[in-house]
Amino acid sequence: MTDTTATTLADLALEIRSKNAGPFWVTMELFLRDADAYRVAADETFLDERVVARLYGVDESEIQMFRIPSLNVVKISFPRPVSQASLFDRDIHSGQHHVPLAMLPVPVTR
Repeated sequence: MTDTTATTLADLALEIRSKNAGPFWVTMELFLRDADAYRVAADETFLDERVVARLYGVDESEIQMFRIPSLNVVKISFPRPVSQASLFDRDIHSGQHHVPLAMLPVPVTR
């Protein structure tokens, strides 16, 4: 029996987290296991503003991405869908926003 489960960003990471970056922004950080995992996650043909916009329903032009190879970290920030602690805020600390990113399948390399 073969394993057909796709590798995800979570599989490549030591940790993926999201948090408030003030009351109007969310920041997500991917701490990758090693340089090889970082190269996959930092590859702009795999993970870029367009992908983040699709995952989170935000305008591509408002997404800020920071790739930090010396730390094997990719950091992504974008405006919150609603301001922190407003009537329709469902995650006051933005602690669950990282899940769609973590579950993103990694392309198979040949």
